[in-house]
Amino acid sequence: MGDAGGPGHSLVLVGCGKMGTAMLRGWLGGGAMSRFYIVEPEGIPFGLAPAPEIEWHTTAETLPLGLVPDAVVFAVKPQIIDAVLPVYRRWACPETLFVSIVAGKTLAGLGRHLGLAAVIRTMPNTPAAIGRAITVACANPRVSQEQRRLCDRLLAAIGEIAWVEDEALIDAVTAVSGSGPAYVFLLIEALARAGEAEGLPPALALRLARSTVAGSSELARVSAESPETLRENVTSPGGTTRAALDVLMASDGLERLIGRAVAAAAARSRALAS
Repeated sequence: MGDAGGPGHSLVLVGCGKMGTAMLRGWLGGGAMSRFYIVEPEGIPFGLAPAPEIEWHTTAETLPLGLVPDAVVFAVKPQIIDAVLPVYRRWACPETLFVSIVAGKTLAGLGRHLGLAAVIRTMPNTPAAIGRAITVACANPRVSQEQRRLCDRLLAAIGEIAWVEDEALIDAVTAVSGSGPAYVFLLIEALARAGEAEGLPPALALRLARSTVAGSSELARVSAESPETLRENVTSPGGTTRAALDVLMASDGLERLIGRAVAAAAARSRALAS
């Protein structure tokens, strides 16, 4: 196995729903591999144009018999992963890396179906569609350093990457960054509705909410100052922001609510684990 993106380097993507499509767009834009084999029963997703480097399959049985991919990426629902995995055991060899983005599916659970294979469990998020994902990865002992670098390249095509050695941390990762985009989108919805309630036209309220969250997030990302300092910079004693924060930072306010939400998501991730 050589450097990803070189001649003859191939990847099998199993499942091309929202997350699979997001990753595929990033890989195509970043030249992560030279050949992609996509297994998706529903066919080409709406809005994704055919490309010469992509070969589409509705079932794994039609994949080329002589194919030995550099990587197989599983992007299917947790409820069906056990039924999907066994057919790919034929590639349980040192040359092929298996990468899972399936929530709750442990390395041990994946290994029960794939045998003595190099497996990496990851948790990306949907900003992968614009190259702004944050993905956390955890490898089993059979993953070589070269395969870690391959995984780095695949995940770098869709955003940032971090590694953990303790797999138990993946449940917390799932609750914070995996599910996190939904929390942010809900904040935008709630902020827009609150603006409407104060008399703003709906379109303007939504525009203000979207741009405020996007701009503030980017400022937090690039600033050397902590989120706490950035918050304090906006807050004047006795001002409008202070009045709002007195509500959001009350004992039963936003921090406690977010804590309960993340705990619920982490508990669900642990419950799905197998």
